Amino acid sequence: MEQLSHRWSPRAFTKTSIEPEVLARIIDAARFAPSCFNAQPWRFYTSNDSTFADYLALLVDANQVWAKDAAVIGFLAAKKNFEHNGKPNAHSAFDSGAAWMSMVLQAQQEGLHCHGMAGIHKDAAKTFFTLDDNSEEVIMAFVIGKHGNTDALPEPLRAKEVPSPRKKLDEIWLAK
Repeated sequence: MEQLSHRWSPRAFTKTSIEPEVLARIIDAARFAPSCFNAQPWRFYTSNDSTFADYLALLVDANQVWAKDAAVIGFLAAKKNFEHNGKPNAHSAFDSGAAWMSMVLQAQQEGLHCHGMAGIHKDAAKTFFTLDDNSEEVIMAFVIGKHGNTDALPEPLRAKEVPSPRKKLDEIWLAK
């Protein structure tokens, strides 16, 4: 529980790069997430030095302002259909979220932070990653990096640079 309770999503990052083997361990953690029929529908796309600006452009302007300082920008996509029978997988986004959380926890173990984003240009991302609209969907974007100096953020974002409050257990657990 301690690792979970210390997880949060900062916006202030340093430009410190992430070693390829560290990034591989972070993404590899996603493989161990549970999924319906063990389909593992998630696909992670991550930037490198030559593609960073292209990935950044796929974020809405409000996210570009702070995400530009992260080491890695990534996107999470999911296959919409099961590979074993071709039928729709109604749980692909949920399963991909479980994979994302596994990745986040591994990043935290590596001394890094992640911040997930819904503010993306989905159609542009689909085109950029050449996703087939009938079989794959973009779920979200994320950044990975070392937490940076809050003072480097624009004024409106500085106040948000704290862990978000969590709901109390009795607000989310409705046992009868």
